[in-house]
Amino acid sequence: MSVQQELQADLYPPPLAVGGSERAASLRQVPHVLWLTGISGAGKSTIATGLDAELHRRGLHGYLLDGDRVRRGLCSDLGFSARDRTENIRRVAEVSSLMVDAGLIVICSFISPFRSDRDLARSLFEAGRFLEVYVDAPVSVTEARDPKGLYARARRGEITNFTAVDSPYEPPEHPEVHLATTVATPDESVAELVAELELRKLIPGRD
Repeated sequence: MSVQQELQADLYPPPLAVGGSERAASLRQVPHVLWLTGISGAGKSTIATGLDAELHRRGLHGYLLDGDRVRRGLCSDLGFSARDRTENIRRVAEVSSLMVDAGLIVICSFISPFRSDRDLARSLFEAGRFLEVYVDAPVSVTEARDPKGLYARARRGEITNFTAVDSPYEPPEHPEVHLATTVATPDESVAELVAELELRKLIPGRD
């Protein structure tokens, strides 16, 4: 057993006086995670921001976690190797789990290119409380959009380990929601997500 494993074995979290179900009840909502995955430029951030705003308008309590914000703080020590990407998603998944336990609706917007990492994230949540949302656009489209100029820099060799250029992306095989952003506008994609959440009774429908 490693020193780290020995230290982990000595951890005894104290019982909480207020559990997750009580916190959710006080907020009058069903806490869950929407995990938006897709390559850079597919539209994840735009859709996630729109969804966050719509949930707020409905009086629901949530929070949006996105790659750029997390990498400025929680994961500022990580690079973009496969190992660091896995650790990045592990940390985000653990934080999301804590936020769900606090009764919140969590929107995660991350490329999260590897299926195994997304599967690990899903494993932290009760069945039905984690929705994988595939924000789908072909690289020919995302590279043409290139809102941050990252594809151009990757093609010039200025950026390495860039997903869909010199690092792989493993698309979801069975996402709960598949958004094709080449045929749907961001507003239409947000509406589709809201309708799915209403159908699954994760948020209340509007009368």
